[in-house]
Amino acid sequence: MISSGSIPVENDEVISLQNVSVALRSGKWILRDVDLTIRRGDQTVILGPNGSGKSTLVKLLLYQIRPYRFLDREAIVRIFGRDRWDVFELRKLIGIVSPDTDQLFSERGRAHRGLDTVVSGFFASRGLFANQKVTEAHIEASRAALLAMEAGHLSEKPLDEMSTGEVRRVLIARALALDPPALLLDEPTTGLDPLASARLLSTLRRLVRAGKTLILITHHVEEIFPEMNRVVLLRDGQVLEDGPKEKVLTSSALSSVFGGAVTVEAQRDGFYRLRIGRS
Repeated sequence: MISSGSIPVENDEVISLQNVSVALRSGKWILRDVDLTIRRGDQTVILGPNGSGKSTLVKLLLYQIRPYRFLDREAIVRIFGRDRWDVFELRKLIGIVSPDTDQLFSERGRAHRGLDTVVSGFFASRGLFANQKVTEAHIEASRAALLAMEAGHLSEKPLDEMSTGEVRRVLIARALALDPPALLLDEPTTGLDPLASARLLSTLRRLVRAGKTLILITHHVEEIFPEMNRVVLLRDGQVLEDGPKEKVLTSSALSSVFGGAVTVEAQRDGFYRLRIGRS
């Protein structure tokens, strides 16, 4: 993979949000007074139900939306210590894969083979085109990323012949090829069957053990694998709890987050299970 070392990343704060609020034109708050700092090495899960503000956080980090501006305090969104980035540079520091990424490749680019799809990440395009100057370094980094995602066998396969799980691996490899210090994956198992989900989580565990900082956005407690050490609970656009997963993943906290009685059970393999109702 091609190193992002040409971009200074002395600051270990991957994400720093202070006084961040986002509102719809109707006046409804999507995020309200969010303070959140995630540092390199913080293997973080952002957990909450649909509508809690998780996807809005992603849009903030992609500069697709801006926080609400209050007169009496400043809203800060910083990534690696900076509040302004060229989006192309930013992709070399934090690789983001979200349902929007899937949507882009469902509309166009589905006929491109897996390797071309990964290489296209260096050009922020959907597939490769004649005017792009693809180097051997691009190809080598893309092959390495596919191997890291256990998708090397998909190099020559067109996306429109792949399963949903295979496409997801290729798109994560596309972000990984630029060797960003951190990955942010928004609901990466959406649309996958249980076996494909388990296999993808197993691959992500290996990435984390290899030193990649991962921010995992989900509403499934069962996806919090043992290597993830921190959990942020979102409810109604606000941070309800934030800390070590052993302290945050309690039945009372998750009952508040999901708006009903649930029981959290720690499993022997280091995973957690959520049951509806009190034990």
